[in-house]
Amino acid sequence: MDRIVRYMDKIAELARSIDPRSIRRVSDILLAAMRERRQVFVFGNGGSAATASHFAVDLGKGLQGPGGLRLKAHSLVDAVPAMTAWANDTDYSRIFSEQLINFVNPGDVVIAISGSGNSPNVLQGVAAATERQALTIGLTGFQGGKLKDLVDFCVIVPSENMQQIEDLHMILAHVIYTDLRETLAGWTVDLDARAREVPAIPFYSQRVPEV
Repeated sequence: MDRIVRYMDKIAELARSIDPRSIRRVSDILLAAMRERRQVFVFGNGGSAATASHFAVDLGKGLQGPGGLRLKAHSLVDAVPAMTAWANDTDYSRIFSEQLINFVNPGDVVIAISGSGNSPNVLQGVAAATERQALTIGLTGFQGGKLKDLVDFCVIVPSENMQQIEDLHMILAHVIYTDLRETLAGWTVDLDARAREVPAIPFYSQRVPEV
């Protein structure tokens, strides 16, 4: 029983340690992407792949703005034929980058989830997105790994326990989704008319300022 209590207490401690302003920054980026009719791509490996798939469904299915506007959210981890074809014919590290080369446009948003921050296929995906002038977000753990310095904006779960990092990434996905959903529920006028309430997002090759 003590092990269970310690684990639950640690999850609560980690959740409280993450600056709410960094979470709101991700929400603002996604809200701006919705306003600008841009696409959002999410990906990761293993447990992070499951989080990416879940997050994309929440964003794409559960968010509606005035006039029925929706967020164009895509999970790259659910394209199993494409991933296995690229892995088999080239290299596993290219399973996300090659998909992004096909679909990402300047100004789109790419969310890379990696507990270690060092997964080669995640890093190559971010590199491909950056080359095409997408705005990149990282959800990581430990000290952020290599991913921290490649993305425009990063949220790091300060833990060295992969299970706890993955738990917090799912919590962050739900917090961000809930913040967006409740924000949109309060909008009763045209989305563009409320645009001034959302901080400007530097979509084209400018770094996102740290909070």
